[in-house]
Amino acid sequence: MKIMLQDLKNGETFIEDTPVPNCGLNEILIKINRSVISLGTEKSIVQFGKSSYLQKAKQQPDKVKMVQNKIKTDGLIPTFNAVLTKLNDPMPLGYSNAGVVIETGSNVNEFKVGDRVISNGHHAEIVCINKNLVAKIPENVSDDQASFSVVSSISLQGIRVFKPTLGEYVVVIGLGLLGQITMDLLKINGCIPIGIDLDQYKVDIAKKRHHHVFNSSKENINAIIHEITNSKGVDGVIITAATKSNGPIENSVEYCRKKGRIVAVGAINMDIPRPLFYEKELEFYISTSYGPGRYDSNYEVKGVDYPLGYVRWTENRNFQAILQLLNSKTLNLEYLISKKIKFKNIDTAYKEMLSDTKAFSYLIEYNESKQTIKSNKIEFYNTKETNNSQKKSSTIIAGLIGAGNFSKVTLGPILLKSNSKIKTIVTSKGLSGTLLARKLKAEMSSTSSEDIFSDNAINTVIITTRHNSHSDLVIKALKAGKHVFVEKPLALQLSELKNIVDVYSKLEKKPNLLVGFNRRFSPLTKKVKKIFKGSESRMVINIIMNAGFIPADVWVHDPKSGGGRIIGEGCHLIDLVSAFTNSEVESIYSTALKSDVSHLTNDNVSINLKMKNGAIASIQYFSNGSKMSPKEKVFISADGKSVEIDNWRKIKGYGCSSKSLWVQDKGHNNEVNEFIDSIKNNAPSSISFESLINTTLTTFAHVQSLDEKRMINIEELIRKLII
Repeated sequence: MKIMLQDLKNGETFIEDTPVPNCGLNEILIKINRSVISLGTEKSIVQFGKSSYLQKAKQQPDKVKMVQNKIKTDGLIPTFNAVLTKLNDPMPLGYSNAGVVIETGSNVNEFKVGDRVISNGHHAEIVCINKNLVAKIPENVSDDQASFSVVSSISLQGIRVFKPTLGEYVVVIGLGLLGQITMDLLKINGCIPIGIDLDQYKVDIAKKRHHHVFNSSKENINAIIHEITNSKGVDGVIITAATKSNGPIENSVEYCRKKGRIVAVGAINMDIPRPLFYEKELEFYISTSYGPGRYDSNYEVKGVDYPLGYVRWTENRNFQAILQLLNSKTLNLEYLISKKIKFKNIDTAYKEMLSDTKAFSYLIEYNESKQTIKSNKIEFYNTKETNNSQKKSSTIIAGLIGAGNFSKVTLGPILLKSNSKIKTIVTSKGLSGTLLARKLKAEMSSTSSEDIFSDNAINTVIITTRHNSHSDLVIKALKAGKHVFVEKPLALQLSELKNIVDVYSKLEKKPNLLVGFNRRFSPLTKKVKKIFKGSESRMVINIIMNAGFIPADVWVHDPKSGGGRIIGEGCHLIDLVSAFTNSEVESIYSTALKSDVSHLTNDNVSINLKMKNGAIASIQYFSNGSKMSPKEKVFISADGKSVEIDNWRKIKGYGCSSKSLWVQDKGHNNEVNEFIDSIKNNAPSSISFESLINTTLTTFAHVQSLDEKRMINIEELIRKLII
């Protein structure tokens, strides 16, 4: 299938071939017939892409501050690479379309194959959308008009926030696509809309349907409003313009009566003129996209709807309301279609729109053939000749599952520099895998992991997916006889870990299995181990992890998908203690700040470890620290010597030598290269299987310790593991 993308570095748009996405449990696969290019929103996105790096920075001061903070904690080069990776990621365009259902997830009962639907998917031949962002098209509504449902819901939500009553005077500032629709919907609501714009063409179009429409560059709007409202002022203003000027806010104050309402729908400057707001006691609101549910992962990803009795108008119910208006002919949006363009020519449409001053939207038309060819893989034939020659000199032929930031920023470049070959990259939706496959010169992008497990040429599987998929993928890879590198954690639950142990123990020829506990591979870790050689059993270790705040509704806290931050991330600190002490954990006692959230989401904890060899360690893992403070510090003492590791940049030694690095090194490069070498040399993995199990069990014991408020001996969990 094909999808429209924009290169963020230079703003260029292009069509990319990708595999058809996997249809998740709560998702719907839709073959698109029509999609809308909004010349307001999408033109601004393209213009942003075409701007220089300096101009991009000026437009996003909040992002600049984030970069500055990251430089202070992570260093210049890692930050620079992260920013470049972000800019190198092409972005899908489009958010309003109409098509036909071709597949539904197992949790979807509201739709069936063949249903005509609208969604907020991108400009693509096939999209995969959560069921809460899809609505059925009434039989009498054309695809042309239905495709405007999502973008129209932005206007509708602005009106919902405004809460109009019959007969109210409402000014609409900005008569682009959203402004025109807002005028129409206000009129349907029984209001008297007053449209204002600087563009005479937009004014003229609105005048064909509305009585009060004016060009603010040519007419005295204040005088006109006084005349229309008998000097009372309007009941409120809805701002659908997009501008850096503070003019819309300041003018809105002038137009409003006492206790009027102002709603910002468009992206505007919001320096509130307090004296005038205070004098009139005005109310100011911001409307969020399509409505309640937007940016809520429970609603948009997990498919959990809001009860109608408590939230009458969600995103989806706003979509339905627009479709009902179209079905009854109360609303007609045909006039907003400025041009119809075939999907195969969509890249030219984006070039044309930059100079098109008399258009609201372009309607993209797709091939409406009832026959749908769904391919879950894309092969890059131009790389095969190169790859065949690489295979002859490489013993590592890998399949990569997952193409998130870690794969793109860290793991991918390391693998590319090594003499390893990534043959196939698998992702659930296809696009990120395809883009990464091109960068890493892979032969194939796929949405099916079986393309890796069943490929006899692939001898190594690299897993960088979400935490809840790790154990299942590890088991499949081991059963297929392949070496496995899996990012932390190895498993989220004892039952998952038990399955891995059962499978691994029964393998006659055991492949190498490594979990991404990278800190133990840092040059600084190796230096410390040399300093304390022979003193491991007498070590006292204190690790401070200023992990940073992550909202409770983010997936990493979800016990089912993320496992919580200690199981999902803190595990590598436990492994680090094992690396320093050359010992496994014997017992753990954890305490946490009092919190309203569960222990799985509690990320302000103190973890105390006793090692089998007698060493002790304390891990202070917290999310409530300052962003200006170093993220990680490690303190170790034994036999009259002490060291301090500062953010993986330097070691300060007391009674021993110090060491500094030019750049932060958390051990990723050494970790991957040692894994590759172990396979090439038919040597054991850098971390023993027993140690991986011990570290993972310790994270489970941490949760148990918090729950039961007692020390947990790891032997308790081992007994459960082998039963």
